[in-house]
Amino acid sequence: MELIADALLVAGALGAGFYCFVLSRRLTRFNDLESGMGGAVAVLSAQVDDMTRTLSAAQRSAGASTESLAELTARAESVAKRLELMVASLHDIPHDPDSQSLRRTTDAVHEDARGQPVPRVIASGGSDAPDDPDEDDSPEPVFARRSSGAA
Repeated sequence: MELIADALLVAGALGAGFYCFVLSRRLTRFNDLESGMGGAVAVLSAQVDDMTRTLSAAQRSAGASTESLAELTARAESVAKRLELMVASLHDIPHDPDSQSLRRTTDAVHEDARGQPVPRVIASGGSDAPDDPDEDDSPEPVFARRSSGAA
């Protein structure tokens, strides 16, 4: 009886050894870096590293763009305040038609956003009345003050 028990024990040990051998080969193929899951894991790990670096670069770029945009917005607000003051000061200037403080120039024509001609009115004499009475559908003229040498 002991001989049969020993034979079954040896057969079980040989079966377990064979099973471990087969399992080892399967795990080796599974973890192979070229064709198995090990390769897929390695590729995914490299992609995660690349994406992390790209995300960091994008965050730095967005931070720099935010700072630049904040600076430009502050400058635009400052310029808008100055323009508002200039427009308000234009309303304080008395307009005397006989003083010839404004004149219309027909040779300096600008275009608006739609490409339509816009006559430019500059300081130095004449009036701001249209030369042709049929021009009432034209855009409003743009006014510019002549500098008197002092700011």
